[in-house]
Amino acid sequence: MSDVVIVGGGIVGLACAYETARAGMKVTLLEYGKTAMQATNAAAGMLAPMIESHGPGPMLDLGLRALHDMPEQVDELQQRCGFDLELRLHGILKVAFTEEQFAELRQRQAWLESCGHDVALLDGEQCREAAPRISERVIGGIYSASEGSVSNQMLALALERGAEALGVDIRQRAPAVGFTTGGERVTAVRTPDGDVGCDAVVIAAGARSGQIAARLSVNGSNPIPVRPIRGQMIALGGMSCPIRSVVWGPEGYLVPRANGLVFAGATVEDVGFRRRTTTAGLRAMRSMASRLVPQLRASQQRFDWAGLRPGTPDGLPIIGPMPAWLNVIAATGHFRNGILLGPITGRLVANGLGGDWSETSPEFSPGRFV
Repeated sequence: MSDVVIVGGGIVGLACAYETARAGMKVTLLEYGKTAMQATNAAAGMLAPMIESHGPGPMLDLGLRALHDMPEQVDELQQRCGFDLELRLHGILKVAFTEEQFAELRQRQAWLESCGHDVALLDGEQCREAAPRISERVIGGIYSASEGSVSNQMLALALERGAEALGVDIRQRAPAVGFTTGGERVTAVRTPDGDVGCDAVVIAAGARSGQIAARLSVNGSNPIPVRPIRGQMIALGGMSCPIRSVVWGPEGYLVPRANGLVFAGATVEDVGFRRRTTTAGLRAMRSMASRLVPQLRASQQRFDWAGLRPGTPDGLPIIGPMPAWLNVIAATGHFRNGILLGPITGRLVANGLGGDWSETSPEFSPGRFV
């Protein structure tokens, strides 16, 4: 019998497990495959709430809180686990090749500045001063000095090891195949190896969250309408890393990693659950990388991969109690921001299980879809 059963072992599920265990709860985590090997493993690890945001609102607010908290959370996890999570807040440069693209960046910088956020507007020469290897075709950009990246794999591994050290029972290759209910409560999660009794359930299964939540559908409605959005990426190497910080162009981004590789990504494809790379997708990423940093034409493509991000109809995550159920919580739908928002989502869920949802925006509630 567990206080909490968490369904899903990606970055969000692992963060929920770590934080709820830290709050003193007995936790079981069920992962249908291997932990952190779906969207979490396929990410680039960017921490970019301002550069990626579409405007003021709860998503930007949560992202900024997550970015602010990240150094302290990373330091805590590094002390617990004893390895570097590769947090690098070296800034993010987003560039434009055309006047139309530059106009969009000027608008973004203007509203960010009006909200009190420090993002600089740069001309082409200033962009090349910030990143000397970028293309001469770049005519301008914006630079956010406080953003950056973290190793998504190391962060997930640290959360997993930290959770295990706190007593979390992590079960891999243990899919949730159904639920046992009584009245308005879930009393157990069914798996092929038997039922896991619980006082509460957290659905944090990424792109598969909607399928799992459908088993708790009331009157045909599903408050977790998550759909998979494929992203393909490549890793480039075989040379000295030509960039120090993240560079983002109109067609994709480049993220330098501590091992000298450059991650180039990512496609955005609504193709269902087909988690595979394609020749066209990988070619597009290779071409994008070379246009941004011409030196990368001579690089070697070391490996490639694809993942399924959990997208939502309105682009906002789904965090909070599920309607019609007294003890089921959703924590999913983070789309391209799972690495940034995973740790803070864990804290929000742990607080919510303790009865305090005051720090979670009501705009993230699953109830908005009912």
